[in-house]
This record gives sequence, C-alpha cells and structure tokens, in this order.
Amino acid sequence: MIRTLVVDDDFRVSHIHCDYVSRVEGFEVVGEAATVADALEAVRTLRPDLVLLDIFLPDGSGLDVLRQLSGDEGGDRPDAIMITADRDITSVRVAMKLGAVGYLVKPFGSGDLAKRLMAYRELQHRMDVLGSTPETDQADVDALFSAAHPPTVPRVPAKGHSAPTLALLHQILRTAHSALSAAEAAELTGVSRATAQRYLSYLVKEGLVRLELRYGATGRPEHRYRIAH
Repeated sequence: MIRTLVVDDDFRVSHIHCDYVSRVEGFEVVGEAATVADALEAVRTLRPDLVLLDIFLPDGSGLDVLRQLSGDEGGDRPDAIMITADRDITSVRVAMKLGAVGYLVKPFGSGDLAKRLMAYRELQHRMDVLGSTPETDQADVDALFSAAHPPTVPRVPAKGHSAPTLALLHQILRTAHSALSAAEAAELTGVSRATAQRYLSYLVKEGLVRLELRYGATGRPEHRYRIAH
C-alpha cells in the first residue's frame, strides 16, 4: 500500500480528498494536516510515501514544506503531488524544481486525482521491478518518465458513463502484458462484463485502445483489447 498524507487547510476539502484516495486501489490515507508545522510533524512521525500537498496554508506555503523536506537529512523524503487553487506559473516552476511529481489545480473530481494516483502507482511499480538490476537502458528510462504522467483519457460525454471507470479500464490495459478480453478486464476492475465491454468499445472508438480478433477452431472470433501505442 502507498501510504498517503493529505495536507489542506480546509477540513471539508481534506476529507473529500481522503475519500478520493481511499477509492484508488493500492493507496491508504495515514493522516491529515492543515498547517506547514503539522505537515512536517506528520511526515516525520507517520513516514508517508506520498503527500497530497496544498500550497495555501495558514502558517505559510506548501512550497515551504517541500523546501524543508528537501533539506532534511534524516531519512527518505516522501514524494509530493500539489493539489491547489494556485495557478501562478511561478508556483508551478518552484514546485517542479523542489521535486513535486505532480500538480493538480482545484477544483477537480475524483477521476482527475485517480488518474494521477494510478500513474504514480505505475511509476513505483516500474521502479521496484528495475530496482534489482544494476543498470538500465534507454527504453526502461523512457518507460519510467512516461509512467510518471497520467495517460490522456478523453472526457466521457455520454450520460451514464463514469470517468474513474474509464480511466481504470484504460490503466488496466496499459499495464497488461497481453491483450485482454472484456471478461478478463471486468474481473480485474470489478465491473460487470457488459460495463467493461461498453467502456472498451468507447476507448476503441477514441483510438486509445486497439481491437484484436482471436480466431478459434469453432464459433465466432473472440474480441480482445490492447492499448494503442
């Protein structure tokens, strides 16, 4: 599990973000903080892997938290995704220089955060896989940098569709080692086969997923889905 600390001065917003995080497989919220001081103390005592960090805090800036963590000699610092209403390009540049792995502008929905969390989870997985090898090649490096950014998934225009479900199915195909059937995708994501089929058909239509036909000895060919490169 990726241990996550949520830092936001508005307790209602903080609770909402905690709820968003809890819906994403592989993540758990280990604490909340509302100030720079509380955030630094929570990092030192809770040892989170990831911090969802607001910039506007009552006793300073979330960027101050990043600065102090960067200069902290004791232990590994957590990664940080900025979640803020601050659209100032200077803040974005500073956050990047201080090592933030993402920057999400408020307001946003659960699907927007889920995409970034899943991209972060994929990055950690790739790092773990490559961690046992002394060296890497350019293809592995490119894969790491691409994994750090959420995939482009179109907005869902049709009523009755869910952006998080669409993002989840797209992510499952990105990480699959081979093409998946609708039934296999449904089992991996926990949705019904009919729902998986409907969303996969939409992704094919948008050009993000490729449909392949597998012919057997008898009967109709099986539809299988693979991420489009």
